[in-house]
Amino acid sequence: MSLAPRAVLVHRRTPFADAIARHGTRGAAEFFLRTRGRTLDDLEAGDERQRAALAAVAAAVPLDWRTGTVERADLSRFLFAPEDVVVVVGQDGLVANVAKYLDGQVVVGIDPDPGRNAGVLVRHPAAHARDLLHRSVSRPVCEQRTMVRAVTDDGQELHALNEIFVGHHSHQTARYVLGCGDRREEQASSGVVCGTGTGATGWLASLARARGGAALPGPTDPALAWFVREAWPSRTTGADLVAGSVGAEPLTLDVLSDELVVFGDGLEADRLLLTRGQRLTIDVSPRHLALLTPHP
Repeated sequence: MSLAPRAVLVHRRTPFADAIARHGTRGAAEFFLRTRGRTLDDLEAGDERQRAALAAVAAAVPLDWRTGTVERADLSRFLFAPEDVVVVVGQDGLVANVAKYLDGQVVVGIDPDPGRNAGVLVRHPAAHARDLLHRSVSRPVCEQRTMVRAVTDDGQELHALNEIFVGHHSHQTARYVLGCGDRREEQASSGVVCGTGTGATGWLASLARARGGAALPGPTDPALAWFVREAWPSRTTGADLVAGSVGAEPLTLDVLSDELVVFGDGLEADRLLLTRGQRLTIDVSPRHLALLTPHP
């Protein structure tokens, strides 16, 4: 007997909630902001809009479905099931945060603040949640967005929607041998970033501009772009192999530092650790983000 779908609502703590937690009381938070020429009103209004969106989505879940809720900080400890429909209520970045923990589940992006945000991944208002949930299981039409994967030589894996960073945990000098196709170069740099077409509007876009407008893939293209940050030449290191693309052939890094970290989409707490002598391979992930489109 097949299980009923489960709607998993993903959200993150709002800036208003962060301010109250940091200062202890609403009054203390309001005083702190007021002495700096700001007020708590806008943060509180944003918190109310998110609460209203979450309530609307929860009310739209069919009665015969199961439900679950997870906050961004707990994503690494949450067990997603194959039959889940993942409803992300928040900004685009939250979709990227959850994508690394999924494997084909349909994702519905809900914008809690239509008209203020310019979301690419959160495309739907909360008022459409009932139709979206029905469509997610009856006739889902999804955009299959490419993801990036990093694999260590001892079998650990990390997936990301936007980009993967490899470097020193404090962004000091990282030493490694970079390999791409038949080219190899020993380097000292601030790290390597490899990302997808979805990530081409963020960190990759900045790195591409620094390289004179290097070409970037589209969100569904089965290709990645990579850049080396601040590589410098010396008697033992080079700075010629600093940008390129990944398609059929992966990007490899042989670690020469005592320790490097690997993390995806800004989630530094959920990372892989590399030690001297290890090899990391970065390629197109076999997983995709299945993002429900606005129209069937």
